Amino acid sequence: MTGDQGGSAFRGKIALPDVVRSPWWELGRRLLAAVAILVGTVLLVYFDRGGYVDGNDPDNIVSFTDSIYYTTVTLSTTGYGDIAPFTDQARLINAFVITPARIAFLVLLIGTTLEVLASQGRDMLRVSRWRKKMGHHVVVIGYGTKGRSAVETLLNNGLDREEVVIVDPSSIALADAHADGLAIVSGDATRREVLRRAGVGEADQIIITTNRDDSNVLAALTVRQLNPDAWIVAAVKEQENVPLMRQSGANSVITSSDAVGRLLGLSSLSPTLGSVMEDLLTYGEGLEVAERDLLVGEVGKQPQSLPDQVISVVRDEKVYRYFDPVVTQLARGDRLVVVRPAKELPWAPRPGTHNEEFAIDED
Repeated sequence: MTGDQGGSAFRGKIALPDVVRSPWWELGRRLLAAVAILVGTVLLVYFDRGGYVDGNDPDNIVSFTDSIYYTTVTLSTTGYGDIAPFTDQARLINAFVITPARIAFLVLLIGTTLEVLASQGRDMLRVSRWRKKMGHHVVVIGYGTKGRSAVETLLNNGLDREEVVIVDPSSIALADAHADGLAIVSGDATRREVLRRAGVGEADQIIITTNRDDSNVLAALTVRQLNPDAWIVAAVKEQENVPLMRQSGANSVITSSDAVGRLLGLSSLSPTLGSVMEDLLTYGEGLEVAERDLLVGEVGKQPQSLPDQVISVVRDEKVYRYFDPVVTQLARGDRLVVVRPAKELPWAPRPGTHNEEFAIDED
């Protein structure tokens, strides 16, 4: 079971976002149209009944009941010939009014079946096109509160919606993902086939954020088997499960309960400090934490001397605090983790706002 909202059925169906209308609305619209054609034709025949002959009536009188009978057999078939138009007016009306009405009526009768078949074919074509575009995308397992927040952050920082795939068995997650314009694979993320359908083997990043630590661990193990090179970020509720999650293959593990508890504690001890921390966690307002490339003009300088507030330096895939003696002088290939005003875009991992040449290590 992997969805934030629960559910464990193995379906594995790919569902792309689309404009959805109520099936009752569609059915009602077709029924109203069919009834309108039927009633209109009955009235047309009855008002022009003098132009028809009834082979089964010695007096050749066409009654209202005969009009209903003639209309139903004419609209649904080619007619039986027992009631037929004989005047020029009645024949012209049949040719130019009733015949098109018959065609429209038949189309309505088979329209639902045709639409279902066309919809299935269209969905298969859309999924096929979607699969061809997949690769280097992000898979988010679990589309609850944490999953939605993670996706919102990715989208706000430049990731295209078509590069995000949700995996969740919940019908609520399906509706939410479609409302957000995202593709979703409905199914249990601990199943290999479900993850294959989501393109985990070709994904660059996997975010695992369900409401159960055991499900997260099992999902991480399965993901790592399918994609040894993917960057896996996982959430756990309890700190004691962090080592287990790392052993399962997660590159980065976030402890949700500890993080929330620490923020609550800081806010209680110092409301001002709690406000600052909340600001850092809120996208698009106040301060933001970002990662950027080192610029050529910054090589050889101390982290404290840069315009951005540097809090860490990434060197050789290892993170150093800004005051660490190892990074007293910045070198080519370094990356900076900085705190800057939210209005200073573009966001990480794009470079800073100085429009200068990057100091990338040529080796």
